[in-house]
Amino acid sequence: MRSLFPVTDLTTTGPAAPDREWSLDELAEAYAYPAELTAAPSAGLGAGTPWLRANMVSTLDGAAQHDGRSQPISCAADMRIFGTLRGLADVVIAGAETVRLEGYRPARAREAFAARRAAAGQGPAPAVAVVTGSMDLDFSLPLFTEPLVPTLVLTGAGALADRIAAARKAGAEVVIAGDGTRVDPARAVRELAGRGLTRQLTEGGPRLLGQFVAAGVLDELCLTISPMLTAGDAQRIAGGPGVTVPERFFLASLLEEAGFLFTRYRRTDS
Repeated sequence: MRSLFPVTDLTTTGPAAPDREWSLDELAEAYAYPAELTAAPSAGLGAGTPWLRANMVSTLDGAAQHDGRSQPISCAADMRIFGTLRGLADVVIAGAETVRLEGYRPARAREAFAARRAAAGQGPAPAVAVVTGSMDLDFSLPLFTEPLVPTLVLTGAGALADRIAAARKAGAEVVIAGDGTRVDPARAVRELAGRGLTRQLTEGGPRLLGQFVAAGVLDELCLTISPMLTAGDAQRIAGGPGVTVPERFFLASLLEEAGFLFTRYRRTDS
């Protein structure tokens, strides 16, 4: 894997040789969250200020999935970055549909990130937060019954009481983040940050990412561009209503391996 675009946060390790695989430690440095997240409030973003990044993959013709899943358009290097982003996060946010389709399991502790997480005051693994208005989830799955840290369920104040009770009985923490049954994306981000989960990572799906984009709360997009064409009518990486004025992001870093491009974009005001 090699760097094609020299940026500040890659200079700590320097570009990798064209034929050398980046180590997990190098990737962790390249994808580090802003240092201000762990600094005093006067230093910038301030303690408790969330930073929401998304991690998605897309084919050359814009498909975010193939046969309903992202794995067929991914690759080994993409999965290493996927694991790195999880290893750095306080919380992984996913929509209920993605949890069902991708067969989500609890995030696991990884020795490669243990020292880094301990130094940042993080637990051994990120929590998983599931966004759902309907609460249509199978609470007998390991995601809810066997996590290292309790799974969070983000829902609205009007969610069915029996489903909330079922979630809590399974060991999940229910977080009210909206009125009615709808989850408000900006409120979800704030509620998680209020629990100390400021390093936030969303893995979609497209509908959830579209909601974060429309709400103006996405700070960073880590997008893998897969050198594949699928045609068909697969979803884009973000769906739902469009924004009134397109929001400009800037390219923060670019890596390449075997034709796959691993891009990282940040909001121009971040």
